[in-house]
Amino acid sequence: MPKITRTKEEWKKLLPPENFHVLIEKGTEPPFTGKFYKHKKEGVYVCAGCGQELFKSDTKYDSGSGWPSFWTPVSLDNVDLKPDHSSGMERIEVVCSKCGGHLGHVFDDSPRPTGQRFCINSLSLDFKVGHS
Repeated sequence: MPKITRTKEEWKKLLPPENFHVLIEKGTEPPFTGKFYKHKKEGVYVCAGCGQELFKSDTKYDSGSGWPSFWTPVSLDNVDLKPDHSSGMERIEVVCSKCGGHLGHVFDDSPRPTGQRFCINSLSLDFKVGHS
């Protein structure tokens, strides 16, 4: 899969400011505010930066964290996991493998089959109805 490489200035022209802040500047949206937090439609969540498929709706669950949570991505090839030592914490950052956009973090505290909770910002996502 070909990677997308853009400068910050190119991303700034393509994305709304709030999406740019999360995807490119590695920001986060306030908990319980994202448009996909309580979203229940059937389909596929895709990267808001490049459209790559990331998570299926049947892997989404309410973790109580305030952000959309998934127990597995569509494919581990579609996300990259990177050590994140920011904010004085040790976490694992989740980024889109195609465009490098910041999605959120993954934690090993899910009761679901994988034991993982992919805690993802709604501003990093778009949604396509129906499964691919």
